[in-house]
Amino acid sequence: MKKHRAFLKWAGGKYSLVEEIKHRLPPARKLVEPFVGAGSVFLNTDYEQYLLADINPDLINLYNILKTQPEQYVKDSKALFTPEYNKKGAYLEIRATFNATRDPYLRSLYFLYMNRHGFNGLCRYNKQGGFNVPFGSYKRPYFPEEEMFMFAEKAKRAMFVCEGYQQTFSRARKGSVIYCDPPYAPLSTTANFTSYAGNGFSLDDQAALADVAERAATERQIPVLISNHDTTLTRRLYHGADLSVVKVKRTISRNGSGRNKVDELLALFKPTTES
Repeated sequence: MKKHRAFLKWAGGKYSLVEEIKHRLPPARKLVEPFVGAGSVFLNTDYEQYLLADINPDLINLYNILKTQPEQYVKDSKALFTPEYNKKGAYLEIRATFNATRDPYLRSLYFLYMNRHGFNGLCRYNKQGGFNVPFGSYKRPYFPEEEMFMFAEKAKRAMFVCEGYQQTFSRARKGSVIYCDPPYAPLSTTANFTSYAGNGFSLDDQAALADVAERAATERQIPVLISNHDTTLTRRLYHGADLSVVKVKRTISRNGSGRNKVDELLALFKPTTES
């Protein structure tokens, strides 16, 4: 099966890990993803149905618009991928308009534009909720037309919701499998990485997620697979799960010299076998 790329650039995207993840996802009718991000796992698996959630309202808004009106959306967003818009002044103007408007359709167009024209494809908001990623200065930002149509076609099987992971877990039913790709735990306690949603995913959140996952498997017979950094902390949190380690190339410093292999953990919480 050909691997499909997401149409958004996304920090920590799972494209390179898709095969490892697929290999460990138990068979099910429905895949539930409480942290869908750019959707690489969704795009490269084949379930009858998908429940895909994220706490970023701009991301979910874009997905719902692309799902319902792909032709119009692709046409309108393509108009922003011309040389006149690939300038710092134009970018800052669009960013300011994005932050000032509440119009869902306009926000969806500008969100894609900033994802491809902004620095490193980052998705970051300030404390007031304003998008604040600087201009990226790329020669010719790529317009992901084919990837968007592919996403829209696959989205017919999906429901996209903006909510926290606890709510998404509570919606899952037996016959589903849950895959979680939370903001990763820091590699060291001094690395104060904050999550893209702007409200931080603390160590308490990491522990609470592990707890919810274990309960889903043992009490409700729903298997849960979680990916995270392989650290002493995550191993402790996922002690009740089947653990496997995969090596993945990851940029962990601001300059490219920090690209090296970091161990990642895939933790599978399996339902207790019913007697």
